[in-house]
Amino acid sequence: MKLCVIPARGGSKRIPRKNIRDFCGRPILAYSIAAARACGLFDRVMVSTDDAEIAEVARRHGAEIPFLRPAELADDFTGTNAVVKQAIQWHQAQGMAVEAACCLYATAPFVTARDLAAAWEMLETGGRAYVFSVARFAYPIQRALRRLPDGSVEMFQPQHRMTRSQDLEPAYHDAGQFYWGRAQAFLDDLPIFAPHSLAYLLPAHRVQDIDTEEDWQRAERMYRLLQMEGAV
Repeated sequence: MKLCVIPARGGSKRIPRKNIRDFCGRPILAYSIAAARACGLFDRVMVSTDDAEIAEVARRHGAEIPFLRPAELADDFTGTNAVVKQAIQWHQAQGMAVEAACCLYATAPFVTARDLAAAWEMLETGGRAYVFSVARFAYPIQRALRRLPDGSVEMFQPQHRMTRSQDLEPAYHDAGQFYWGRAQAFLDDLPIFAPHSLAYLLPAHRVQDIDTEEDWQRAERMYRLLQMEGAV
């Protein structure tokens, strides 16, 4: 089976109740559930949560809650790989063989069914352990500045002070939307940011971390603009 795991614990600190907060008219995790269901690839779309209210909201929007996440996997230090691994192991214990899993973040309102399907195709044909979403840095990282205690600055890589931007190697960052992986890769705790992974490139206008109130407001403005353009 192909399993979609949407991690959504109840104890988010920076934005309280973030995973079910209203985002442009729907609980934010509803967007991830809808995209996963619409892509037609998953045998099960589940939300991994320790929280009864989140579980109820997830069910209303079409996800399954086969179990509540144990407390030891719901603290501030548990990584998402451990959550996906536990979900795979739970299904295997029920006699369900898991071929591949996709960790899809609950706060990814810009994710699309098309992206999930295209990334799965990359995983299936690319012979790698993972495929995950990335975006290009908007500014050359080779020209990044360090701000010193007295307010002055210095370059991290001063050797590129005079290098033209077009001559610098492009750099990419994790887009924080989804991580397709072979089940055994999750079970073996293989790191995702490694040569055994492929990067699925997303356009910058559909990538936004949502960790602060400012992030949230920016993401809603971006989403409404894309709605007006018919792009979401």
